[in-house]
This record gives sequence, C-alpha cells and structure tokens, in this order.
Amino acid sequence: MPTTPLSDPAVPDLGGSIASTSVVTAVTRRLLDQFTSGSVAPGSRLPPERRLAETFAVGRSAVREALAALEVLGVVEVRPGSGTYLRSSTSELLPQTLSWGMLLGEPKTRELVQVRHGLEVQVARLAAAAIGDDGLAALTAHLDAMRAAAADFDAFAAADLRFHQELAEQAQNALLDQMLQSVRSLIRVWAERAVSDAEHVRVTCTEHAAVLATLAARDPEAAALAMSLHMDSAGARLLATVEAGT
Repeated sequence: MPTTPLSDPAVPDLGGSIASTSVVTAVTRRLLDQFTSGSVAPGSRLPPERRLAETFAVGRSAVREALAALEVLGVVEVRPGSGTYLRSSTSELLPQTLSWGMLLGEPKTRELVQVRHGLEVQVARLAAAAIGDDGLAALTAHLDAMRAAAADFDAFAAADLRFHQELAEQAQNALLDQMLQSVRSLIRVWAERAVSDAEHVRVTCTEHAAVLATLAARDPEAAALAMSLHMDSAGARLLATVEAGT
C-alpha cells in the first residue's frame, strides 16, 4: 500500500470526531490505526497538537497525553523546535505492543500493574548482580532529583521514571528493558496522576532508597524483596487512582 506524508491537509483523513469516556485511549487508538495501516509514511511529521485536537474534537491535553505515551513506546519522536514525527522502526514494534491488549481500560490496567510488578522485581535482582559504581552513582543522582522535586509532582514523576529506566539498563537484559518500557507506557498516565501529595513523595523516596541500599550491597534477593515491597505500595496507589477515575 502506498504511503503519504501526514501533512496538515491530510488531517481529516484520520477520521471524524471522538466521543469516548476514555478520550486519551481513543486518540491513541485512532493514531495507532493510521500508523499500522500503512497510510502514514515512516518519518512523516505529524500535525501540531492544536490541529489534531480540532480534528478529533477533543482537548489538547488528551492529544498531548496520547503523543507522550506513543513517545515512551518509541512509536513517535519529538524533535524540539521541529515537531513530532513517526519513527521509521514502528512496523516491528506496534504489532507486538498491540497484541498485548494495549489500551483496553481498567481491567487491563490492573493486569499490567501485576505484570510490571514481576518485571521490576526481576530487574532489581539482575541489576544487583551486575551493577557497577557508575550505575550506583546514576541511581543516586536520580533519587536526589526525586527528593529535590518533592514540591513539583510532575518533575518528581519524571525523576522517578528515570530511576526505574536506569535500573532496567543496569540489569543488562535488553528484552526485559523493552518489555518494561512497553508496560510503563500503557500505565503512564495513571502512574503520574497517582503522584498527588507529599506523603506519596515521602514514601516513594524511602522505598527507592531501600532498593538502592540493596543494590549497593550487591544482594540480588534483598533487592528483589525491596522492589517487591515498593511495587506493592506503588501499585496500590496507582489502582486507587484508576478506581477513583481521576
């Protein structure tokens, strides 16, 4: 099937307006449908958020969150000062992520939280056996950034994510790292919204510090236990946010 660049004149081809109780999910699904159909050429620049929001008849925040999730997945690339582009490597990535039942709402979110628990625990176990001094220094810096951002929940969530991304790299298992990236992207919006008060920040920093201590001790089983306790705590807060519908 021939492909065409997704330029502004082609925006109406994305389809009509969206009416959904899960607007971000609907926007993401509509974009993915276009990307997987072959009608959008790899490397194409997407229209700006404002134009997409008008096309789908949704708020710009819904478009922004959908694009952010796709960026974490590696489907699109944001180039500062230029725009958002469809990556050239999505043809192999998307069928895999879609086959995992992505974007299917609260029941799948609950299951994904459980999947993330197992993956993060295994990452901690592997990282404790493989991590070096540079890795420990990087994780310490991310934890320091979390503490420094205690009054800025968005910055705190970003530093929290970087801690977990660095930990996955230290595990030295590329497939495990990729699987975690995909799972995190699917629960990203809920995970960020779960960061809502100073007590959450305090507890999360304490739990990360406990994980870091076990890594410094190079104790795989202690690291796995510390991460399991953290995932139990973080998962409960995330699911409470999902159930509240916030």
